[in-house]
Amino acid sequence: MSCKSFLHIALIIAVLSFVAPLQAQSSSEEDSGPGTSADSGKTDPGKIESSADPSKPSKRLFGVVPNYRTTDGNAPFSPLTNHQKLSIATHDSFDWPTYVTAGALTLITRSHDPVYGTGVESFANQYVRWAGDQIIGNMLTEGILPVALHQDPRYFRMGSGRLSSRLWGAVSQIVVAKNDSGHRTFNTSEWLGNAMATGISNTYSPHLNSWSQRTDKWMWMIGSDTFSNVVKEFGPDIRQRLPHHQKPS
Repeated sequence: MSCKSFLHIALIIAVLSFVAPLQAQSSSEEDSGPGTSADSGKTDPGKIESSADPSKPSKRLFGVVPNYRTTDGNAPFSPLTNHQKLSIATHDSFDWPTYVTAGALTLITRSHDPVYGTGVESFANQYVRWAGDQIIGNMLTEGILPVALHQDPRYFRMGSGRLSSRLWGAVSQIVVAKNDSGHRTFNTSEWLGNAMATGISNTYSPHLNSWSQRTDKWMWMIGSDTFSNVVKEFGPDIRQRLPHHQKPS
């Protein structure tokens, strides 16, 4: 999928997210949940019930993926302090998997522009820039802008329900966030924060010399955050199904 196609899909999600609020989806799922359905003796194959405790999310999924900003989406909303927002951003920005992600993005998007050199030198030069992009992007989207705009940077995990609903919830939170009052709002912190990070990257990444290249960088940053949401939603379920986590009968 091209970055332009991703942008078009994201804009469609933005519109649909306000036409079909997530609260309505959540309430309908609760009404049809176990014990409330008239046909409660049957199992809905379209639903996934997590055996993980969402009220106590692991701070590191699979021992690797940072999970500091995940919270139980079914629990009563409680706003974060500015200190807590900045703490989440700092933990996410400087945790060692950030540098692994930077390496993966370097491999995927590597430019052959001779300005970076050749071979190992080229990879190292671009790696350092992607690591900077990740750190700056995380600090802006999860800390600085949520403080300035009074938005909540957390990922609100559903933890149960239909696969399609949970996937939609994970992806749509890139577009729709909660403010400090718990109300839904456009996720300005995510989109503006990554746009600002791309602009900053333009000062030390010489190949970002066109709007197309800057848009590609912006979309890669938003795309990686979208993928991160999906992992945060389904990671605990996958972890519980791994052989060494299954309890003996």
